[in-house]
Amino acid sequence: MLDLADLAVLIEAVQQGSLSAAGRRLGLTPVAASRRLAALEAEVGVRLVHRTTRSLSLTPEGEAFLPHAEAILAHAEDGRAAVAGGDEEAGGLLRVAASVPFGRKVLTPMLGRFLAEHPRVRVELLLSDAVVDIAAQGVDVAIRFGELRDSTLVARRLSANPRGLYAAPAYLAQHAAPTRLAELRVHECLAVPAGRHWTFDRNGRTIRQAVAGRFAADSMEALHEAAVEGLGIAQLSRWNVRDELVQGRLVEIALSDGVVPDQGIWAVLATRRLVPRKVHLFLDALAAQLSDSI
Repeated sequence: MLDLADLAVLIEAVQQGSLSAAGRRLGLTPVAASRRLAALEAEVGVRLVHRTTRSLSLTPEGEAFLPHAEAILAHAEDGRAAVAGGDEEAGGLLRVAASVPFGRKVLTPMLGRFLAEHPRVRVELLLSDAVVDIAAQGVDVAIRFGELRDSTLVARRLSANPRGLYAAPAYLAQHAAPTRLAELRVHECLAVPAGRHWTFDRNGRTIRQAVAGRFAADSMEALHEAAVEGLGIAQLSRWNVRDELVQGRLVEIALSDGVVPDQGIWAVLATRRLVPRKVHLFLDALAAQLSDSI
């Protein structure tokens, strides 16, 4: 009889490209993952993958078997979800990756309530402005902005992400606020070191506008603070500047011929298979939080 855990190892190994990566996603050591794959091959009576120390590929028999393995696992998960409903108590470690400002301003306040509602769940919040390898680092959910580039991952759009141009009153007192895209060329634009162009939307068309400035940083926290300190104009998400707008420390700049596009807020998972209940509950809680605050 086919073991669902063995099927999960095969599917994850193919998706991740190695048994060690599959093991990390499923909480198994490389040895345990290898044993499960060997047990599956013994059960079906054929070799399913070619594996070396650096690569893994399906055999012809493995290619024929993989769709059936995926279907079996999907049906099993559907059946489990149907009977579990809301009675299954979530537990265990939840690892979430996000940018530093989103983690500080959105996730940390929300996670306080989430942990209170689910006392058996533990959370590790990994904050970095860099894009993390969620499979390699054993991350359950990564929060990202914009379209997903890695087609091997699974993305769920959680919310809109309104963005705009913001500057401090002190900066605008010395520099007339721009009213058109072209005027940004003569302003101090606060961007990442490689960000020589900003993208705007004009009636459904994407417009790239060249920008420059004397201050750049690879941290959104630093760019945010630079804008508050009057060093120039920054592109920021509205959730990140709400307090400063209320306090009058930042002002939104509206342009007549373009708007900063909404990238969306996305939850990214390495796989849609065997997703723990704690992950589903976290995503639902975060989506609800964003619907109330965005």
